Amino acid sequence: MSRLLVVFGATGQQGGSVANYVVSDPELSKQYKVRDITRDISKPAAQTLQEKGVEVVKGDLDDEESIKQALHGAHTVSAMTRTIYDEQTKAREIRQGRAIANAAVAAGAKFSFTAPNVTQAIYLAASIPSTLEQVIRGLPIKSAFVALGTFMQNFGGMMAPRPAGNGTHAIANIHTPETPFPWLDVVSNTGKFVGAILAEPDKYEGKSLSASSCIYSQAEIVQIMSKVSGKTVGYNQMPESKYRGFLPPVAADTIVNMFLYIQDWGYYGPKTKDEVDWSIKQARGQLTSFKEYLEKNPPKLE
Repeated sequence: MSRLLVVFGATGQQGGSVANYVVSDPELSKQYKVRDITRDISKPAAQTLQEKGVEVVKGDLDDEESIKQALHGAHTVSAMTRTIYDEQTKAREIRQGRAIANAAVAAGAKFSFTAPNVTQAIYLAASIPSTLEQVIRGLPIKSAFVALGTFMQNFGGMMAPRPAGNGTHAIANIHTPETPFPWLDVVSNTGKFVGAILAEPDKYEGKSLSASSCIYSQAEIVQIMSKVSGKTVGYNQMPESKYRGFLPPVAADTIVNMFLYIQDWGYYGPKTKDEVDWSIKQARGQLTSFKEYLEKNPPKLE
């Protein structure tokens, strides 16, 4: 009999990667049936999931009763909170994570894993893991954690290279060009890390996977980007005061503190490289390199 896997946010990048990986995997698709929880069941992404055999149910992370109903019959829960950069970022993440965890226990679920919808460094800089993980680990349910690296997809948005004159482009931020970041193709690879947990939940109980396929500094990133695109891309370290001027005021402190934390302490802390190296070996399937990602998703350098 198939176990019910409830996935929050399957119409988005991370949750969608989990749902699509499970339904397409020959082994996991036999072990689990998938239910997606989304605020809008009329989305095209929700309809696409239904066509693949995924049950789509309406639920809102800020409505605890809807979460309880959505988790009815769940065996395993893929929890993901909703991130909005404002003065409530930390409180909202903890409240939503606690609501999912409590509802999972009430539903009689046997296993829960958390893949937060926010970069790991924001959690660490805001001390969220020490609070939320303690809550989940203290509940009568087996659990594991998936800490996502920096999304490669960000190079198509907030981290996209901008024109720098004379046909060149540049990425700008406040951290040093040598600061190392772990990178993840969140759409193609999140499911491969989660799939490892689903395939062997007892093996990963209580553990955390640092979900990334590589570690590169921005100095290395722009070199790879230049080589793949055939155009000159550089990195400019911007003064903090100037950088803040490009950010929404309510989000500025959170984002600035995140990047400074990564620079000073490491994305996953002082053992970032060791944790990423170990996690790569756990992934279920070949991971996408940064070069491969750029070849499939070339940056718009106009």
